[in-house]
Amino acid sequence: MSNKIINIKGISKSNNQFVVQSQGFNINISNNVSDNWSNDPSPEEFLLAGFAGSINAVGKLIAEELGIKLESLLVEISGELETKKSEGIKTRSRAGFSKIEVVIKPVSDASLDLLKKWLDEVKERCPLRDNLINTTPVLLTLLKEYKEA
Repeated sequence: MSNKIINIKGISKSNNQFVVQSQGFNINISNNVSDNWSNDPSPEEFLLAGFAGSINAVGKLIAEELGIKLESLLVEISGELETKKSEGIKTRSRAGFSKIEVVIKPVSDASLDLLKKWLDEVKERCPLRDNLINTTPVLLTLLKEYKEA
């Protein structure tokens, strides 16, 4: 069994930013859920960007295993986001994405059959796809009176 623990810490700043720290780098995320008036990406855009990055990383690994030479890989993701619930508007819809569409465009001399096999493996082994299509236990803990160090 090979498990890797990934830790991040996020701190809300007063200038409408949420700063995430991980492995020695910072990522600025907008505090906005449904408006796009910030210069920083929204949390939902980061989720889709991470999904695209995961597809790319796993796709390149599997291509190497299958002997496929990928000159480049374009991953386009579009998500339809329900914003009513996060805005506090009563709705029967669930919060978050109601649909995510992914288009993968590899540039390769590999045959269509081999690329289909490659894509099947990417779908099977991509960890973020697995988390998006399956239930993952999420534990939330509240600690009162946090003080920034």
